[in-house]
Amino acid sequence: MLKIGVIGCGFIGGQICRAIDKGVIKAELYALCDSSERKVKELKASLERYSPASMTIDELLQNVDLVVESASQKAVRLMVPQALEAGRDVMVLSVGALADEELRERLFRLAKQNNCKLYFPSGAVAGIDGINSASAAEISSVTLTTRKPPMGLAGAPHVEALGIKLEKIEKETLLFEGPASEAVKAFPANVNVAATISLAGIGFERTKVRVIADPTLSRNVHEITVEGEFGKLTTRVENLPSPENPKTSYLAALSAISTLKKILSPVQIGT
Repeated sequence: MLKIGVIGCGFIGGQICRAIDKGVIKAELYALCDSSERKVKELKASLERYSPASMTIDELLQNVDLVVESASQKAVRLMVPQALEAGRDVMVLSVGALADEELRERLFRLAKQNNCKLYFPSGAVAGIDGINSASAAEISSVTLTTRKPPMGLAGAPHVEALGIKLEKIEKETLLFEGPASEAVKAFPANVNVAATISLAGIGFERTKVRVIADPTLSRNVHEITVEGEFGKLTTRVENLPSPENPKTSYLAALSAISTLKKILSPVQIGT
């Protein structure tokens, strides 16, 4: 049975672990790693079937078959190269880290050299399969528009750098408009989907992102518009925020669970 190690015991990591524990994912939850030992203990206490060991990154990489990164962009930079060099397959949730071209090329090179797989779940959006299909021909434009309740954007570097008072926003307000390469740096905890869309389509510089704070919303809304030789594709998803972390949509966790199920399944559906 596939041994899985999870790095990052927040909302998404916890949902993945509980899915394995309940048998939704037919694999063994072997190890956990987090900078907070309290989070590790709380997550282990919520499990019924498995009691994964708390390990350092080095220990985890020596003992598992598949590494799940659900921690942060910083964790991607620190541990994904190590995992690939150790010959481990990796599922990356903090996809925004790959806006760094040097890191992206290094990871892709290491995966090829070590015959490893890198998996990037669709996250909190719909339409990644369509973008993948469309990219087999010419795509002329890709635009992501993200709308969130103002406080769901709290702590974003862009918000803090400009001194934006989120609590004072009373109407729909455009906070950012620019390429995905800049969006994932400006809102690293909010628009990882921009990175996934960029990888599937026309890259980080040509993919356009708009981030809007809207106090009338109770959900995180992602709209994607793609135009190209195939025609035009538009998707809209209204996500319920995670009860533990309003910056994260519940669908992002479900996407990670679905990706793990697909990895383990002999039947593959969709692009």
